[in-house]
Formats: sequence, C-alpha cells, structure tokens
Amino acid sequence: MTDRKGILVAGEIVGGRLASITKELLGGARELGKTLGQEVDLLLVGEKAGDLAREGITFGANRVYVTETPAYSDHPYDSFTHFVSQVCSEKKPSLCLMGHTDMGREVAPRVAAKLGAGLSTDCVGIRVDSDGKSFVQTRPVYGGKAMAEEASFPGQLQIATVRRKAMVSSPSEPDDKGEILPLEDGTDLSAFGTKLIERKRQETGGIDLESAKVVIAGGGGIGGKEGFETLGELARLLEGAVGATRVPVDEGWVSRSLEIGQTGKIVSPALYIAVGISGATQHITGILGSKYIVAINKDPDANIFKVSDLGVVANYKELLQPLLGVLKTATL
Repeated sequence: MTDRKGILVAGEIVGGRLASITKELLGGARELGKTLGQEVDLLLVGEKAGDLAREGITFGANRVYVTETPAYSDHPYDSFTHFVSQVCSEKKPSLCLMGHTDMGREVAPRVAAKLGAGLSTDCVGIRVDSDGKSFVQTRPVYGGKAMAEEASFPGQLQIATVRRKAMVSSPSEPDDKGEILPLEDGTDLSAFGTKLIERKRQETGGIDLESAKVVIAGGGGIGGKEGFETLGELARLLEGAVGATRVPVDEGWVSRSLEIGQTGKIVSPALYIAVGISGATQHITGILGSKYIVAINKDPDANIFKVSDLGVVANYKELLQPLLGVLKTATL
C-alpha cells in the first residue's frame, strides 16, 4: 500500500469512558493489521483522553495519540475533524476507522473531503483485497436489499465508518505494551465556525437500545401507546429493550430516541422481535445485523417475513398475552 502504513482508529469517549464502538474498531483493526503486518494507532480527543489511553492499548492499540484540548467541549465536531485530519496527514495510515455514530457520520465526510481520501460509510465488513494493496468495504445498499463491495485505490487513504457490532472487540490484555503520545497543535480551535450551545440527555430508562442483546420493536400495527406498554413488559421479562419504527414515533406513541432504521438507530441484538412491523426497507436497514429476527404480523404478505428467521401470522394481542403469562410463571 505504497508509503501509507498502519491503521488509525478515531476513538470516541462517551460518559467519561472509552466507547464500546471504539473497542470494537480496535479489535477489527488488530485483525486487519495482522493480515498486513501493520500496527494500530488510536486517537483520543477530549476530557479524560489521557486517562483512557492505557485502556486503548489493552484493547489493541500500539500507539495512542491524545489531546485534552478544552476547545473540544465547545467545538466537538470541528475539533475532532481537525485532529483526525492532522494525524492522518502526519502519520499517513492506509486506513482510518470511525464508528457509524453521530460523530463518525459528521466527521468522516469532512476529513475525506479535506484530505482527498476515499470514503465508505455504514460498513458491515472490511477486508484486505487478495492483492494486499487495497481494502474492500462491504455496506448495505438499496435499503438493505443488497450488499455492495467498495475497493479503495492503492496508495490512497481510505476512511470508513463501521456499524456497531460489525467488528468484535479483542479481549483486554492488561500486560500489552504501547506508546502514549500527546498531540501538539497551535491552531486556535475557538475560531471554528460552529459551537455547541447546550447538551440535553434524554433518560430512557432500562437497557440501552443499541447495546441490548434482545430488542422488542413495535410498528404501526401496535395501534397506540397501550400496545407499547405490553412490549415494555415483555422487554423487562426478557431483559431487553424496546424499539420502534418511524410511524409510532411520528404518532407520538414513543420517544424518537427509540426509532430504529435508516433515520434512527442501528441495532444488532442476538434476538430481534418485530411486532406489528410491515418491514419498510428503511427499517430493515437498521436491523440486518441481528442474529435472529422473529416477526409477528397479522398480514401474511408483510415484507418483514422476508428477512425473519421465524414468522408468526397472528394478532399480536392474542399472541403476546399468553406468552407473557408463561414468562411470568417461569420467573417466579
């Protein structure tokens, strides 16, 4: 891959901790690095970056570049764009990985445009081509109806955003050795054009939707808020999280934070239960990473059955109440 060498993971810090997607990216980068015989670098920007650098090494980074610039809190996207671009320009990695998160979706195109790099977004897989000179990214297209493979140009920096759970984090190795290198930069970051005015955290309660191993999601067929109370009860019994399609969100039955799909969150649980969901392509795009999909719908021709591992044609009210009774008995 010409003079470019190494893989850079642009990491994220969430709630003062190393984000789970960053650990996954480090695991995936380590495997790609082994194939190429190249090392893995990690970039951490923001408060506590220095404190978390050692943890990044235990999850697979050979070097960690850190900066705790105060400007990050007011200019997160601009600051992250600046430092990712700086490290990519100076260290010349062959591949830069970011999570397909709010941050990654915003920053990756900026960096690609700034550096003239290749860009693939929403990837579910990345491999080294058989010639060992380029990367091949796999991503869903046409609303998840097909998978496309995009190859990078040899010698060109390739940037990719990766879905949660598409890569597997390596076991933490406390004895791993690595370098922690502070980033020095004289740019006046406060001069950036955008500024974060306020942060508001919406408390949803229960298990986080994107990290849940079981997700019970409802669509327009649920009929109203009362139906989601039933789904919530099922989720509690299965130790899962509740999600929704766009219709219940637009109708105000549930919070927008529960929306799953192309305009919402991407989930990859071990078990996804779709209740009263017709299966629009925008929604299916958000659940393709699920290990098992169970669909309950009274319409035998519902599109959701095409992607489900198990389909039940039934009125969900008539099916879930007996199921809840069995589960309650089993937990006593």
